[in-house]
Order: sequence, then structure tokens, then C-alpha cells
Amino acid sequence: MLSIKQAAPAFSAINQQQKLISLHDFAGQKVVLYFYPKDDTPGCTIEANDFTALIEDFTKANCKVIGVSKDDSASHQAFIDKFALKIDLLADTAGEICDAYGVWQLKEKNGVSKMGIVRSTFVIDANGQLAYVEYGVNPDGHAQAMLEKVQAL
Repeated sequence: MLSIKQAAPAFSAINQQQKLISLHDFAGQKVVLYFYPKDDTPGCTIEANDFTALIEDFTKANCKVIGVSKDDSASHQAFIDKFALKIDLLADTAGEICDAYGVWQLKEKNGVSKMGIVRSTFVIDANGQLAYVEYGVNPDGHAQAMLEKVQAL
């Protein structure tokens, strides 16, 4: 698991528009990188809608919000279209970014254990360092809490 003051692991993946997005694209800018299990599911929809509702505030704070799941670009675009989302969603179909950030973990639900994405968020400062790390995120109120973390940087 990652912790604050570490360099954020570099990443590159395509977004919903099949455009390659990399961490180095945001040098000098803050980034909220959040991982979620699956497009268009209840908790993931709450989180995406809440980040979208606050996107102007994140932009004013010189911060880019990026969601990551193992869904493909087409799934991401459908999710964005359905809810008019205003964030980039990266398609980590091979799980490389999930592995680098330590969010691909054994999860248990209804007595069944299986590997999956643990909902997690990383705030990366303008120098590429991890300023905040949270594994096991509760989506309710999370976007607002992350905005406050970003504004405090």
C-alpha cells in the first residue's frame, strides 16, 4: 500500500475517448486519482456524480479529477453519456495502474472472496508526490472531502 510523501506511481492509459492520458501530462497541477470497481453501479455513480458536481471548484484549485476502473473505453463513454459526467475515466483493462497503486485486492462479499478494486483515492500534489491516500473509501460525501484536501495544498 502507498502512503503520503511518496512519489505517485507513473501511469498511462486511454480514457473514454481513446486518448492516452499520463500522469506527466499534469506536471505542475494537482490530481485526484480515484479508483472505483465498476461503471454505472450505485456507489460508483454517487462518486462520479459528486466529483462532476464539484468539477468547477476542482478546476479553480488547479486540480484534475481522474477516475480509474478496469472497464473499457466504450463502457466509460456510456457511463459518462448516461450521467453527463465531466471527468476523465481511464480504462485500466490490464490492471497495471490498479497494481501500481495497490487497489487490486482480495475482497469478501457475502462470504465469497475474490479479487477486485478496493475503492480508493489518491491526491497527488503539483510536484507528483502523494499528498493524501485513502483505501476503502465510502462514496457518500467523498468528493467534497477530497476538494477540501486539494484546497488545503
